[in-house]
Amino acid sequence: MPLLEVKDLVVRYDKAVLLNGVSLQVGEGEFVGLVGPNGAGKSTLLRAISGLVRFEERMKRGGDGEIVLEGEVRFAGERIDGLGAHEIRMRGLVHCPERRRPFRELTVEENLLAGAYLSRNAKETQRSLDRAYALFPKLAERKAQLAGKLSGGEQQMLATARSLMYEAKLLAIDEPSLGLAPRVREELFAAIGKIHAQGTPVLLVEQEVAQAFRMARRNYVLSQGHIIAEGTAAEMLANETLRAGYLGL
Repeated sequence: MPLLEVKDLVVRYDKAVLLNGVSLQVGEGEFVGLVGPNGAGKSTLLRAISGLVRFEERMKRGGDGEIVLEGEVRFAGERIDGLGAHEIRMRGLVHCPERRRPFRELTVEENLLAGAYLSRNAKETQRSLDRAYALFPKLAERKAQLAGKLSGGEQQMLATARSLMYEAKLLAIDEPSLGLAPRVREELFAAIGKIHAQGTPVLLVEQEVAQAFRMARRNYVLSQGHIIAEGTAAEMLANETLRAGYLGL
């Protein structure tokens, strides 16, 4: 049984179809990549999985239009597409969104502790904090610094670490490298690789297709709200139409 199973997912906002019959799976221990052109619906898919799509689509579009979700999302064998975002998070499905959004007036450590607000176990919270600093040593160096004064790369490290502070059974991370310098991207992806190596499955949405292919065992390509391909990096790179038309490689 897959850890995460998305089946025939449709997301509509008034007459606009954002996702149209999307199906994908992430198994226990897997690292899965999701790539595709800008505007393909990748971020919408993560927001739908994590329960945020109704609120965020209205905010993004500035209206009160009707958002319709159809299909199924199952996590650890349980159907979750009717649950609120906080309920999904409590079950261990963690969404680290594209916009980093730290609490700017709180310190780095206060931001991390905010990620553990659901926990009632002080020892477990401390273990999570120690893990965050081990994964991202720069955060340890800046733990007393206000988050609003961090660089973009440090804010992304903080967002990723904060996501893992409470019972992460799956990390779904959206465009972590966006706007970052190459050296910072390398540090960030090295940490994401460690997170997976330590036992946390990962669903990675990433604009850098080559990077996603290096890290993920399986990949999906999303275009215009449809999954158009699934397979290993080698299988996708062997398809010239896919390479030229959708991957930019």
